[in-house]
Amino acid sequence: MLKEWVKEKRPDDETISQRLEIARSELAKRQMLVKEHKLPVLVIMDGWGAAGKGSVLGRVIKNMDPRFFKCETLTEPTSEDLRKPFLYRYFVKIPKEGQFSFYDGSWMESVTNSLLQGDITKKKYKEYLTGIKRFERQLNDNGYLVVKLFFHIDEKTQKKRLDELESSDVTSWRVSDSDRWQNKHYKKCLDVFDEYIEATNQFVAPWYFVDSSSKKWAELQMTEILVASIDTALKNAEAKREAPILQNTFAMKKMPKLADIPLDKTMTDEEYQKELDELQDRLKQLHNEIYHKKIPVIIAYEGWDAAGKGGNIKRIAAALDPRGYEVHPIASPEPAEKARHYLWRFWTRLPKDGHIAIFDRTWYGRVMVERLEGFCSENDWQRAYNEINEFEKELCDWGAVIIKFWVQIDKDTQLERFTDRQNTPEKQWKITDEDWRNREKWDLYEDAVDEMMAKTNTAFAPWHVLESNDKKYARIKALKIVIKSIEKRLEELK
Repeated sequence: MLKEWVKEKRPDDETISQRLEIARSELAKRQMLVKEHKLPVLVIMDGWGAAGKGSVLGRVIKNMDPRFFKCETLTEPTSEDLRKPFLYRYFVKIPKEGQFSFYDGSWMESVTNSLLQGDITKKKYKEYLTGIKRFERQLNDNGYLVVKLFFHIDEKTQKKRLDELESSDVTSWRVSDSDRWQNKHYKKCLDVFDEYIEATNQFVAPWYFVDSSSKKWAELQMTEILVASIDTALKNAEAKREAPILQNTFAMKKMPKLADIPLDKTMTDEEYQKELDELQDRLKQLHNEIYHKKIPVIIAYEGWDAAGKGGNIKRIAAALDPRGYEVHPIASPEPAEKARHYLWRFWTRLPKDGHIAIFDRTWYGRVMVERLEGFCSENDWQRAYNEINEFEKELCDWGAVIIKFWVQIDKDTQLERFTDRQNTPEKQWKITDEDWRNREKWDLYEDAVDEMMAKTNTAFAPWHVLESNDKKYARIKALKIVIKSIEKRLEELK
């Protein structure tokens, strides 16, 4: 695509000035429409070193209201970024609804540089491309406008600009070794950029090329592209065009329905205490091992109200070094969370490598409570099965051990525990009117859970049902599964 791109003939200076005056005014109007329609806009600015991305960005935003945009420089990852999944540092900075985020540098720069420098294999590169395309498509499907701009200059122009920058003490710092290497290997870089752009040019997030031979001309192109892209996004929103529900591409493992799982498993207090002590000792040892091997572990809990999630989590956490884990109780999303992609609040809570994150309720709320309580559209929750599988695959490819628990009890046991909580003063904080309302929808929730597990029980992130009519049995089973899952990953790394 980049190699075959034919540049638009550059207008004369007077025409550029006239068009630019109009385009600036139109972009300012569109910014208010973006805010009014709660459209989140993500603008990706990639291109050659010395192509003038920063200068052009400065000119574009000068005519915008600074309260409603952010500029992010995303070139070199921090040490914290390097301990998270590849897409982490990009996902956590996505804009809120009604706002712009401008990324100076993006995932393109990161993966193409890594490939050019030989830091990643071709196989890993293709894996990154798959994740990137899913990420961009998910943003679009969830209401984001993604505008991707590549600022293009030829080899001679790049060298001339680099020489000019280096000739002054004031600007020499702006020329990096990477810029010089890129110019020296221009044709090689061009091949890789062209391949990347071709692979990631999706109708939901197409590439636009900007002729960066002059700053004013580049500003005009970028501004007009933004205006046209916003107009298209607003028209699509007005037409209420729903994103397609994609065919699942991940192999599923068969799951029994909840009603078919016997709940008569039990154990004595003596058996429980003996196994608890042994298993917690083993998990403590494994926590040290995953820290040294830098293996992240994500434990996700879902289940019925009063099923015993809290007590189950407590027995696992008791075996862990408090410096190496965090428990995330997930409630209704806060305003800043509701204003972003629904997975954003989970991306921001992911553990560093070598650490453990335990989620007390999870991203599966999208296909349970949000589905049944009408907090999202049917299209939203139907799409979510595939989006969640993609999210978990990204975590798996990062190297995470993903353990998903459904804590299962029967309806009579739940009623018994609700009644006990209501009649015991020190437990009354555990029972709410919402718990009773949810109980009335037991059958609907059971159907939703069966569908959820059937559509998300992948080999890389399988579900485990904890039979919790006897809480002791469920706690021991959970510990065994966590230990077995970690041991399996450690064995794979030998």
